[in-house]
Amino acid sequence: MADRIRSDAGAASRRRFIQQAGAGSAAVAAATLGLSTQEAEAAPAFDASYDVVVCGSGCGGLASALFARWQGNSAVILEKAGSIGGTTAKAAFWYWVPNNEAMKKAGIADPKPDFLKYVARLSSPQTYDPAHPRLGLTPWEYDMCSAFYDSASPATELLAAKGALPYRHVADVPDYFAELPEDKAPKGRVLVPKDAIPSMSDGGLVAVRTLSAKARQEGIPIRTGMRVTKVLQDKSGRVIGVEAKDDLDATVRLRARKAVIFATGGFTHNVELRKNFLNGPIYGGCAAPSNEGDFVQIAGPLGAQLRNMNYAWTCPIPLEKAIAKDGSISGMFSVAGDSMLFVNKYGRRNVNEKLQYNELAQTFFEWDGAKAEYPNLVRIAVWDQRSQQHSASAEYGRLIVPPGTDDRHVIKGATLAELARAIDERLAKYAGATGGAKLAPDFLPNLQAAIARFNQFAKTGKDLDFQRGERIVEQLFNGDVKAEPGRANPTMWPLADAGPFYAALVVAGTLDTKGGPKTDTHGRVLDGRDRPIPGLYGVGNCVASASGRAYWAGGATLGPIIAFAYRAANAAHAEGRSAA
Repeated sequence: MADRIRSDAGAASRRRFIQQAGAGSAAVAAATLGLSTQEAEAAPAFDASYDVVVCGSGCGGLASALFARWQGNSAVILEKAGSIGGTTAKAAFWYWVPNNEAMKKAGIADPKPDFLKYVARLSSPQTYDPAHPRLGLTPWEYDMCSAFYDSASPATELLAAKGALPYRHVADVPDYFAELPEDKAPKGRVLVPKDAIPSMSDGGLVAVRTLSAKARQEGIPIRTGMRVTKVLQDKSGRVIGVEAKDDLDATVRLRARKAVIFATGGFTHNVELRKNFLNGPIYGGCAAPSNEGDFVQIAGPLGAQLRNMNYAWTCPIPLEKAIAKDGSISGMFSVAGDSMLFVNKYGRRNVNEKLQYNELAQTFFEWDGAKAEYPNLVRIAVWDQRSQQHSASAEYGRLIVPPGTDDRHVIKGATLAELARAIDERLAKYAGATGGAKLAPDFLPNLQAAIARFNQFAKTGKDLDFQRGERIVEQLFNGDVKAEPGRANPTMWPLADAGPFYAALVVAGTLDTKGGPKTDTHGRVLDGRDRPIPGLYGVGNCVASASGRAYWAGGATLGPIIAFAYRAANAAHAEGRSAA
């Protein structure tokens, strides 16, 4: 009986796909199989046929499908989750576009040789050589970075011209390493969706709305609840379609006459892959819950070569929300508050709290070889009533949140001693996930000493230990603080002598991972011998990034995604239609 139900569900799914594909597509599918349309509906080899099948409905998937459609191809988008947008829907959606048209109009030069030096310096600092023909990068890394530069702006302009992604230029947003001498255009590369609010925190929602509206207008079906489980190949090894499970667990098979493009995100929420590949203890992240590394597992049997599996786009995250697998979690893009500092379980301050989020997260991975522990595995953010009152915000993953919002991560104490007891109680609750982390016996006096030293620095505006606030990006992500006349460093202010005080437990997480099957500059997935797997493409965080460990700037995830969606769609268009 159960088999009959599954069979009936599968038949219904196949009928629904042929109906939704339209009479024309159904007729094509039938003709391809040598059947009448009615016979194809009853027993098809494929349930529908398209030129391009796109897996994933975030920026990479939506843009790939649109670029393919504008080349005259039919396309469908399959989304594993019940709603569209993936991680894009949670993002601020800054996108980093070198040599963009707005820069040119503003007279901001961004020559390609200078751009490549900047990204090479950050992506492979151990091999960087400005005198080398490829700047010390491997041929693959160099070619991928070069292709990004060449295609990001044309892709962006096409999306804008078609009304899919109108943008505005935020010329004052700096690159994350704007002070490096290699960065000859430290500002001007960042764009945001035109209708994003002034803080730009809702850009992802705006982008998904405009991109998906254009996709539907262009006749591109978007099917949610469709988890792709297998890539189908013909006898020659050419990819000819996919097999998916719908929300009733029925199997649906879709033919791709030209190409299958994966844009399904990374493996943030696959604990096994995180543990086996990432180079530090990661507790989860703010990627969409559906980002479970599906493409890594699907592409493996096809012989795909993996690259950059040890790195991710990282950020600090609240421990409680990570353990709860809270789908609403946001990475801490902005560590808010001026009368605020971080300490570890020993009560010692040992980091610049305002470091850009990717770099700050890396400091949680420090290993103490003598004690055989990660001393900073869990850090404690501590702030006072002043920061609570003037720096609270629900945007950009800030820990200091306004009254009435979700503050389950916040620990409170009338005095520092009471706060320390409450912190230890909270740590005990999560001991099973932290290796039994608890406060050291001398935590309280060490915390008091750390605050006293920090307060001295805050009075002068010079952090002699960690140089907090001396880089432009640290002030960019400072968040709101109380105005203080004549203050030189807006990121620092002394903590109050008396409570109440607040704290939160912070661990390392990801925006998403950045490793997976290796692709060439056209988005074609490569096998172990660097040969394209015919008909198979990948875009975004589900495939390997040539950025290495680097996070070049705000939007350095989405800029390349748009560029390679464009290149993949163009290459897919050039594919001959399969005969299968």
